[in-house]
Amino acid sequence: MNTKWIAISLGGLIGLSHIGMIGMLANRSKYPSIKLPDAGQYTSYRIMAGEDGYSVEYKANDPKTMLITKDVTRKSGFLNLQNNKTLVTEEYVMDGSTNQGGPVSNHRSWIDPSALGKGEKKISAKTLECIKSVGGGEQTGRIVGGSVGASVGSGLASVPFVGWVLAGAATMIGMNEGADIGGGMAKGMTDACQE
Repeated sequence: MNTKWIAISLGGLIGLSHIGMIGMLANRSKYPSIKLPDAGQYTSYRIMAGEDGYSVEYKANDPKTMLITKDVTRKSGFLNLQNNKTLVTEEYVMDGSTNQGGPVSNHRSWIDPSALGKGEKKISAKTLECIKSVGGGEQTGRIVGGSVGASVGSGLASVPFVGWVLAGAATMIGMNEGADIGGGMAKGMTDACQE
C-alpha cells in the first residue's frame, strides 16, 4: 500500500509540474525584457527587438557637439556709416562654459572669413612690431642662406646622376637655416621682443 501512495504522490507532483510549465509557457512574452542604463538629457537609444533577441544602440552625450549661430552687426566703412553683418557660429560640448559656466578647453569658435581684419581681436603695438621684426629677419636670412646653399650646391651639381638633387637640397637647407638664424638675430636685437 505504501508503494501505491508513493506512485499517486509522484504522479500528482509530475502532473502539477506539467500544468505549471504549460501555464508559464502560455504567459511567456515573445520579446525579451531589456534593462536600459540611466538616461540623461543628452542620451539617445535605438532598440531593435524581435523574437530572436534584441540589440541596443546607446549614445551618451548625444549630440557630441552643439552649435549656436548668430548674426552680428557692426559698423564699418567710411565714418562707420555702413553696417557689416557677420555670421558667427560657435561649436560647444555639453560640459563647456556655454551650458554650465565650466572650463572652455573644449570650446571652438568660427568667425566668418569676411569679418577678419575688422577689429575682431586687437594686437598690441609692441607685439606687432616684434612680429614684423622677426618676419623681416627670417626673410633676409632666407635670401642669404639660399645664396650660400647655392654656392655650395654648385660644387655638388657635378656629381653624376644625383648632382642636381644634391644641389637643390643644399640650397633648401641653406634657406631654412638662414631663416632660423635671421629670425633669431632679429628677435634678439629688437626691444619689442624682449620680455
